[in-house]
Amino acid sequence: MPSPLTLHPDRALPAEPALRSVARTIYGQTRDLPLVCMHGHVEASVFADNAAFPDPAALLITPDHYVTRMLVSQGIAPEDLGVPRTDGGPVEQDGRAIWRRLCENWHLFRGTPSRYWLEHELVEVFGVDERPSAETADSLYAAVAARIAEPDFRPQQLLDRFRIELLSTTDPATSPLAEHARLAEQGLGERVVPTFRPDALVHLDGPDWQRDAKALGQLADVDTSRYDGFLEALRARRRAFVAAGGLATDHGHLTADTTPLDRAEATRIYDRAWSGQVTEPEAASFAAHMLHVMAGMSRDDGLVMQLHPGVLRNHHGDVFAAHGADKGFDIPVAAEFTRGLRPLLEDYGTDPRFRLILFTVDETVYSRELAPLAGVYPSVRLGAPWWFLDSPDGMRRFRELATETAGFYNTSGFVDDTRAFASIPARHDLSRRIDAGYLARLVAEHRLSEDEAVETAVDLAYRIPKQAYAPRA
Repeated sequence: MPSPLTLHPDRALPAEPALRSVARTIYGQTRDLPLVCMHGHVEASVFADNAAFPDPAALLITPDHYVTRMLVSQGIAPEDLGVPRTDGGPVEQDGRAIWRRLCENWHLFRGTPSRYWLEHELVEVFGVDERPSAETADSLYAAVAARIAEPDFRPQQLLDRFRIELLSTTDPATSPLAEHARLAEQGLGERVVPTFRPDALVHLDGPDWQRDAKALGQLADVDTSRYDGFLEALRARRRAFVAAGGLATDHGHLTADTTPLDRAEATRIYDRAWSGQVTEPEAASFAAHMLHVMAGMSRDDGLVMQLHPGVLRNHHGDVFAAHGADKGFDIPVAAEFTRGLRPLLEDYGTDPRFRLILFTVDETVYSRELAPLAGVYPSVRLGAPWWFLDSPDGMRRFRELATETAGFYNTSGFVDDTRAFASIPARHDLSRRIDAGYLARLVAEHRLSEDEAVETAVDLAYRIPKQAYAPRA
């Protein structure tokens, strides 16, 4: 039988004894702070419905592409992990069978942040002490299933259990925000808030672009067959998001190009898209133009602009056709920010009404581009390591590469970017431990006093993210 599953109190803290002692003290001051979760993908309906989670696999495996992609990489089909098929093909419906596949392949997660998160969840959230394996799969499943059936394990109750003070969902610009309206009626409208994501509308060569543009027009009661009407409708929906408590926008472009077009050229390209004639270069130039336009809208309405370029989405066409987007086949590419962002920052980078948070999955640009940009432009903050860099060593490298140029206070604090609700506390806990270790080294090197390190750790965990996304006065 596998050894019992326990969590060492010093996990992810420095191995060197003197550093570990200081890190313990620092981490002890952040461990129980509330969570500010300003970028994530848990659906608003999960909270509005407040229904019991269906089974352990549906909670911990199927929605989490960090987990499923590792299993897929070893030859397990996505549908065998419960990942829905958009083409109507068969999908494994037995949560117990899906759970067994994870437990039988537990060794695959050695050394990954997914293992850290899952172990934290199993012990701290579900109160189990069996290590996943083929032998323990059924008993673990039964224990977790019993826990999620309890009344205090509904999504709204977990907001309190997890000490989540504020959580942002990510919602398409065409969302009518009905779930957020329900949350407002339930008294949670200021605790679970929407984030405006217009990606499907600004990439004119998307397969459903015209359908989405028409839906935008219907929601805003504006004719979006015209470019001017399209912009008017976007402004109207942004106002609706602000009224629903929204604090930010979210933009996932391939590049950080923000070169604006003159109105005549933007109108020409838009008209070609409406008639189904837009070319790939035209669509790319329009997407860049719209980042510049969105920056102006953020200056005007106060929504914080989040940008994370450098990912080639849906890398495998057949998987995308069968299962849709966001199934683990989004692969990073090299990113460039300095030239791409220059047009946007020339116009808005020193404007006190504008705020931009930059994320990347290309860590080669941390010290070369992103830290210098955040370290001089008042409008810019450097977002936390995320996606493939949301890991112990990835977060350490981020601090080492970015801090000397950007400092701590030109960053956003931690952003968890999760689709798996129960992993949120584990992700924040890991970030706080890694920051404690980095700050402990600065103390040991006499570059910070211990009281400064504690204050900085608290700021990074709690005060800085609240400030970075706070509504504009």
